[in-house]
Amino acid sequence: MQPVFARTNTFNRFVKTLNKHMDIIANYFNARNNSGFVEGFNNKVKVLKRRCYGLSNVTRLFQRLMLDLTGFERFNPAMA
Repeated sequence: MQPVFARTNTFNRFVKTLNKHMDIIANYFNARNNSGFVEGFNNKVKVLKRRCYGLSNVTRLFQRLMLDLTGFERFNPAMA
């Protein structure tokens, strides 16, 4: 794709960026892969860190993370 230069500098910058990342953009439309799962997991960890502020034991933090990710059914079969 050849860059099309316009009178506005903003559009020229957009075209240059588009040309620079064209392979990556095309790969997304071909495979439809994204990092949604990883972003969601990171968000859950950040929310948990805010909720557990002041928790001094790292083991408890990981236990709480496991509880939030797997649900209460794993630890209390009566709820299943």
